Amino acid sequence: MTTPTQEIQLPLLEEAGICLRIRREDLLHPVVSGNKCRKLKYNLEEALRQRHDTLLTFGGAYSNHIPATAFAAAENGLRSIGFIRGEELADSWKDNPTLKYASEMGMQLEFVSRTAYRKKTDKAFLLDLENQYGRFYIVPEGGTNLPGIRGCREILQPGDEAYDVIACAVGTGGTLAGISMSASEKQKVLGFPALKGDFLHKVLEGLTPNDNWTLTCDFHFGGYGKVTGELIGFINDFKAQTGIPLDPVYTGKMMFGLLKMVEEGHFEKGTQILAIHTGGLQGITGMNGILRKKNLPLLTV
Repeated sequence: MTTPTQEIQLPLLEEAGICLRIRREDLLHPVVSGNKCRKLKYNLEEALRQRHDTLLTFGGAYSNHIPATAFAAAENGLRSIGFIRGEELADSWKDNPTLKYASEMGMQLEFVSRTAYRKKTDKAFLLDLENQYGRFYIVPEGGTNLPGIRGCREILQPGDEAYDVIACAVGTGGTLAGISMSASEKQKVLGFPALKGDFLHKVLEGLTPNDNWTLTCDFHFGGYGKVTGELIGFINDFKAQTGIPLDPVYTGKMMFGLLKMVEEGHFEKGTQILAIHTGGLQGITGMNGILRKKNLPLLTV
């Protein structure tokens, strides 16, 4: 699977002498786009190889991973079960476009408390789920496991060795880990966490043996799924100037941070940067619903 690369032309970049291109992984598929397509590729192969008929996974209310898994399961004739963080959603999920779509694709939605959700990797908890739902193949939260990382290693393409920096958003860490493992020795992999806190350093150390990556943790805008008027304005302006839509949870924050670093002189003149668009555009509709309630500007679609 190859995706197009588009050059970003902005006065800021021209003035700084920086070449910035974006890998349009969001164009891989209308539903299973970006890194979700990469992460599910080998997980699906493994599930089918082991003759499973059910995928079981975990995610939040607006997770890109949930509808992607639901669609991929349906396309492959598999049953899907999604454990959703937040028991309060049980009465309102039909108003959530992400969860509604997953249900329409046949996913069985199970809403659990945040306390129960934190047990998602406990052996006793998973054994109890198997007793309740029968045999299943687990796709972990965000699709980050060895098959998922293997898929993300395929994001970089022949010729990408010319870039000095590879930038991507970071959620569960699988995408950055895969890129880290396929990048050349001279390249720097720069991650922009969408979550608040520095715990991802330890997580990534367990996912990739390479030390060619760094995290820039200043552009989470308050934490996972949190946005501000400044971020929304940036995403809308970026689309107006480049024609490229960004999601507000991951790639929007990454691009905001990357351009801010250019503005502050973090990169030498002549640096060539490849930014990875990890998809997630399905979440814009749900985010606009939240923004309406907060009387904030909406994302243009």
